[in-house]
Amino acid sequence: MGNSHVTVLEINLNALEHNLNVFKLKLLPQTKVLAVVKAYGYGSSSVEIAKFLEPKVAYFAVAYLDEGAPLREAGIKTPILVLHPQKIDLEEIIKLNLEPNIYSISLLKAVIESAKSLKVQNYPIHIKFNTGLNRLGFTKKDIPEILTLVKNQKEVVIASIFSHIAASEDLNEREFTLQQINTFKKISNHLIPQLPTKPFRHMLNTSGIINYASEAQFDMVRLGIGLYGFANDQAETAKLKNVITLKSVISQIQTIEKGETVGYNRAFKATETVKTATIPIGHTDGISRHFGNGVGYVYINNKKAPIVGNVCMDMVMVNVTEINCQEGDEVLIFKDQIHLEDLAKRTNTIPYELLTAISQRVKRVVK
Repeated sequence: MGNSHVTVLEINLNALEHNLNVFKLKLLPQTKVLAVVKAYGYGSSSVEIAKFLEPKVAYFAVAYLDEGAPLREAGIKTPILVLHPQKIDLEEIIKLNLEPNIYSISLLKAVIESAKSLKVQNYPIHIKFNTGLNRLGFTKKDIPEILTLVKNQKEVVIASIFSHIAASEDLNEREFTLQQINTFKKISNHLIPQLPTKPFRHMLNTSGIINYASEAQFDMVRLGIGLYGFANDQAETAKLKNVITLKSVISQIQTIEKGETVGYNRAFKATETVKTATIPIGHTDGISRHFGNGVGYVYINNKKAPIVGNVCMDMVMVNVTEINCQEGDEVLIFKDQIHLEDLAKRTNTIPYELLTAISQRVKRVVK
């Protein structure tokens, strides 16, 4: 099975539970938690994460049908919100008892027709309103048509209405965020009394919980990256535990003499004698080529080893001249949150991207 034997992504479930509890302490006891497990659980394992969290949360969320189906196949019974359903998938979504986010009139009509064709009644759907992110969602002017459509049928019922904050982590945008919250309150206060059943409301993501729990926790919050140990704020991240560790081993150690080169395109040229270690993980596994040539680094025996030369498809080489190590020694590619955040900063991205890039050929191991 290739490098899956020696390159593994470890998932620490005790750390995951700790992080969930950190955020629950910021909420009222009656506030529900939705755990976001899209993108394979932010690059970890959505099935393992969901199995562990099922007794502890009220809802899960995925982006697409293809992410929700494996959870049902694994026996997950908890409600699952599909955040970006496609019309072509609506009947299968209903068959799998997944709950679609409806964000347009055409999609609302389509889900009613899908439920009708399957002879389903009172199927739960979720209505998303755009309050400033300008990505997906209805606006207040759509309310009359929404009401006309839902009042004249028995196929679907609105389980929740929700919105998404555009800049919850940026306190410089507090005025805009409070405006979004106020807009959502006005929309929901206008819509809910006109519905046959009362839906619950949700708006906050991880950083929203940190910064706006007193203003907008409503009935439920959506906890994503915070579960996995990141909070968009150093002080808050320090309260969380590391969930995801990416590990490998040294395959071979080379001595590179002055003037010799390493890797494709001879990108690294030794100005003195150095030792390099080759590690069986590369850009096919999700290690960006941007980490090459000294930008990225790994940890070997608690010491930093910078990447030398270009990242290859299946391998990287690192400088171990000053490190006492040997073939077979453990290599920490993502050691902890601080390491991952620094790597993200060095490549002008965010930890989300680095985590979700890890290929499925890398073996997942639950601790």
